[in-house]
Amino acid sequence: MAGLKERYKQEIVPRLMEMRGYKNIMEVPRVEKVIVSIGLGEAIANAKALEGAEKDLPIITGQKPIITRSKRSIANFKLREGMPIGMKVTLRRGRMYDFIERLVNVVLPRIREFHGIPRNSFDGRGNYSLGFKEQTIFPEIEFDKIDKVRGLEVTIVTTARTDEDGRLLLELMGVPFSKD
Repeated sequence: MAGLKERYKQEIVPRLMEMRGYKNIMEVPRVEKVIVSIGLGEAIANAKALEGAEKDLPIITGQKPIITRSKRSIANFKLREGMPIGMKVTLRRGRMYDFIERLVNVVLPRIREFHGIPRNSFDGRGNYSLGFKEQTIFPEIEFDKIDKVRGLEVTIVTTARTDEDGRLLLELMGVPFSKD
């Protein structure tokens, strides 16, 4: 079975060129990167929260995460500038395609009563964001070894100029959108 990267080159690009009438292969939208992030608001009070997320993200993505820090102070949240408030991993090239393939074929089918992912989570420029309530839907995460259930967000950044082009690209890659 050919990987998603080979399928993209051999099947998806010619199909997009035909469907959208692109004249040049460089006009065809492609996935640029995938960002997997965990927001850790609880890290303000509990420094151990970072350690738990730091163990989960490399297992899910196969890459070491970086710590995201607050850009400004917010007194109501007891947040100071520069405090760690999350973690993220940016996937590109081969790892990105492997992650999308795993997401579509392994992770999404594990969700209970799954009817497809929402069609309206595009940002207006062809990029798609998808949130998960818990990291345990990834088969690599062992439920017994996690300290706390955390949500995470997956953002797929494309070179598409419109949401329709981005949606078509992701549909051809096998991403199951809901019917409504």
